[in-house]
Amino acid sequence: MDFCQTHLTTRVLGTFGYFDPEYFRLGKFTEKSDVYRFGVVLVKLLTGQKPISSTESEEVRSLASFFLHSMKENSLFDILDPVVMEDGPQEEIIAVSKLAKRCLNINGKKRPTMKQIAIVLEWIRSSEEANAIQQRFDEDSDRDDEIEHLAIVSCSTSRSIVNDSVSLSIDA
Repeated sequence: MDFCQTHLTTRVLGTFGYFDPEYFRLGKFTEKSDVYRFGVVLVKLLTGQKPISSTESEEVRSLASFFLHSMKENSLFDILDPVVMEDGPQEEIIAVSKLAKRCLNINGKKRPTMKQIAIVLEWIRSSEEANAIQQRFDEDSDRDDEIEHLAIVSCSTSRSIVNDSVSLSIDA
């Protein structure tokens, strides 16, 4: 049998900025390669930037490398999309950023599984819901205090009017 008849060669297609660095070293994709690509998607959502960029004045830049460098230098908030900064609570932004950093680990074995990622994202979402519920509860509690205060003032006013023997109907 001829080698050409027994060997299948495939050509890898994809966007360069999403490639798992381990692919270049090992020559194969793993399930952790999907985790790496998901990390790039998270960073893209956080920053609003493309996975690979280049300008006339600078060399080709990987968003993943730029993000990891920014995390290392504690300058994450300098590279985030302004819309994300305005709309997202800081704790959630940090949690998603840390998750993205774990997904982009150069060592595929140290990356989380997709199941672990789903659990972390669910935790972040439920924390957001819990914060919203607590905020709503606090607002309702403030309203309850206002209503109780108005009721006490109303009762005091009614009592003083009755004590002065004046017939007056007060509807609050």
